[in-house]
Amino acid sequence: MSNVPRGPDHTRVVSLADEEAVKQILATTVLDLWKVVNNLTRLRPSKRDRYRVAIFGSARAQPGTFVYDEVKRVAEAFASMGCDIVTGGGPGLMQAANEGAKAHGATDSIGIRVELPFEQEVNPFVEQAFEHQTFFTRLHHFAIASDAFVVVPGGIGTVLEMLMVWQLLQVRHMDDVPLILVGKMWRGLVDWARASMLNPVLAVASPKDLDIPQCFDTADEAVVAFRSHHEKWKAAQ
Repeated sequence: MSNVPRGPDHTRVVSLADEEAVKQILATTVLDLWKVVNNLTRLRPSKRDRYRVAIFGSARAQPGTFVYDEVKRVAEAFASMGCDIVTGGGPGLMQAANEGAKAHGATDSIGIRVELPFEQEVNPFVEQAFEHQTFFTRLHHFAIASDAFVVVPGGIGTVLEMLMVWQLLQVRHMDDVPLILVGKMWRGLVDWARASMLNPVLAVASPKDLDIPQCFDTADEAVVAFRSHHEKWKAAQ
């Protein structure tokens, strides 16, 4: 009979002094945790009664500026259609979007935040806030919580959020979800992608991949395009 120590479930007991065995257990456990996370990401919310629009944009824009007022006006227009607004919950254009939703009396104005070294408080117009420790879980939360994505001017974080949605649509992990880019900066990025990724010497994307984001220079154009998507959603309910 083996003299190897066994636990109550008959698995081998490992001494903390056995460094290599401890490392192996930790490595295996971490991989098993990723399996759990992967299984959880397969879950999708049941059909919602209200349409949710995620608005991504800069934390640096100040109240009273043109872009702040335009984003506030766009969010108010979406709320007037019966939509809820989802943002990163911070200042700047996130605050503008939550403020626009609240101005119209939206029942749910959501902030999905991430812990940063430079702390940002939840803006005062968020009705419901969620806190995340990592960008990974936060971005996944956006993906499962939103029916449409509207991207307004922003920096590196906004680009990250936009590209995540673009890729999820490209690989069809999300389907029939509009990705609307508002502002001239985005048209330049998509034009660069089209010129670089569809280069005949080495095409690294399909032409239809580059048609996923819809670019608009003005807020009014974006609202018109969004209204068309929203009407289709309502008709399907």
